[in-house]
Amino acid sequence: MERHLEIVLAKTESDADVTLKTAMVAVGAIKKFRTAAQTGNLRELRKTIETAEQAITALLQQFANAKKGWDIDEEAYLSGKQFLAEILETAAQMGVKIFEQDDRLYCYPLLIRVLSNERAILIDKVREKRLRPSVLISHLKDLQSRPVRFKSEVFLSSLYDAYSIAVATRSKNLVNSSVVVPLREIYDLLTLLPGQSREYSRQEFARDIYLLDQSRITQTKKGSVVSLPASTGTKSAAMTITVITQDGHEKKYYGIAFANG
Repeated sequence: MERHLEIVLAKTESDADVTLKTAMVAVGAIKKFRTAAQTGNLRELRKTIETAEQAITALLQQFANAKKGWDIDEEAYLSGKQFLAEILETAAQMGVKIFEQDDRLYCYPLLIRVLSNERAILIDKVREKRLRPSVLISHLKDLQSRPVRFKSEVFLSSLYDAYSIAVATRSKNLVNSSVVVPLREIYDLLTLLPGQSREYSRQEFARDIYLLDQSRITQTKKGSVVSLPASTGTKSAAMTITVITQDGHEKKYYGIAFANG
């Protein structure tokens, strides 16, 4: 039987509420027990002991029921397809556009990756532990409503530096000559250091290329103008990078070139 995290958490929340109310009854019974001892009301003391004992027993039973109700295998659920499917379903119900690509979810301009062994997700570089679908989608909706924090000029400068290195290995005279360098080659240069590709994934790079493209920032501070030529032919098409656009369409990028402004 397919489990839904939202439903199981709602049931567990309800069980916790009942447990809390039962605990309050137990606390009230224990307070009466304490008062009888403080005042030396021997007539009431034994009665309050029995009442408190019954309340504590009821509390333990209610907590055991609540604990038993939480029977989902979190890691298996998060590592499978069910969690992603539930997130997409909940997003659709709440009017938030989320699209799946490779092993990530794209919620413009955010990239989301599930960390099943950590019982968390990664929203860009930030770990988020609130995984209840309705809560998570509300959080993503809030993040989407904020201005896009993307430094186009800084990213463009980094691309130009990597591009300059790439063309210099071909010929020093090719810098600013509009020669096209595959974006995958640029990505490899940007992530040369050990572990860099884990810190900055190819999907994030593709997303940033798209954000740069959307920003309409095309000129470096030194006056070099960027272009993003499409692929031509089967060979170059195999070197494309793919991103999901804000509207949910697939967009491919192949190369980058700089020319004097």
